[in-house]
Amino acid sequence: MTTAEIFRTPIFLAPMAGVTDAAFRILVRELCGNDLGKNLLMFSEMVSAAGVRYRNEKTLAMLRTVAAERPTAIQIFGSDPTICAEAAAYVEQLGSASVIDFNAGCPAPKIVKNGDGSALLKNPALLEKILSAVKKSVSLLVSVKIRLGVDAEHINAVEVAKRAEAAGVDFIAVHGRMREQFYSGAANWEAIARVKSAVKIPVIANGDVRTFDDLDRIIATTQADGVMIGRAAQGNPWIINRLLKYFLTGEKIPPPTLDERAAVMRRHLQKIIAFKGERTGVCEMRAHAAWYTKGLTGGSELRNLFNRAETADDFLRIIAKFEAAHG
Repeated sequence: MTTAEIFRTPIFLAPMAGVTDAAFRILVRELCGNDLGKNLLMFSEMVSAAGVRYRNEKTLAMLRTVAAERPTAIQIFGSDPTICAEAAAYVEQLGSASVIDFNAGCPAPKIVKNGDGSALLKNPALLEKILSAVKKSVSLLVSVKIRLGVDAEHINAVEVAKRAEAAGVDFIAVHGRMREQFYSGAANWEAIARVKSAVKIPVIANGDVRTFDDLDRIIATTQADGVMIGRAAQGNPWIINRLLKYFLTGEKIPPPTLDERAAVMRRHLQKIIAFKGERTGVCEMRAHAAWYTKGLTGGSELRNLFNRAETADDFLRIIAKFEAAHG
């Protein structure tokens, strides 16, 4: 897969831990349909490079992809150039990834305390070394996801982007917040624009895109080559199709009806159980159900019911209750 092919469908689902597993990726692609979705690059949850190196069972399970979700970018994280390069090479050998994505933006304390994720923004030279090692270890395209910097006194996304480009990275995604912000405050699209102006490789803008108007404004502000959707896709897998269709054709697909929402919840449950088994699938589906029902009348009661669900049948009965209440 070439960079040009990737950016023919320039709306991307952001890699999100606990969200963008294989079940969710397949669901999003199916909702995009064969015409729009067939070449849409899907990003995995972040995968520990060290976990890959030591063949951790849970880590390796996260590398599983199926034909229905490809092309896929596998996102790895770590802070040791050799280990990251070995992990990337292993992922390529599996034969199912089109892109190796590197995480240099995660703000989670458990990641940062180990020197991974957005902690690498404090050491651009090390990040460049990691990216160079990863790029040299594979024949696949390599991308990196970053933030603007650690805090307001250390906004260095332009420097980081230039170093990524020098390391041979093929494209870069920029979340318009600093690490210290986590997900609070507004994304700084103007700062993303400065990154776009500083490098020749494609730039994907990320942060605060939920509507058609948001999409228009972030593209106008940043001049980015693509846009990445993160938290707005939680409980809203339709958003990728809606924004992609709008970007490519100008058509504004209406939001899903309540019946459509219930039907997709069933499909999501079925897929997550197929991949992870009923016990784990139901447990993980509780979080998705909370997102699906957010803002709905009676949503709090439904979430309480979902959180007590133990089996797939429990879940299906609650979804039926949801339909009856809103029918």
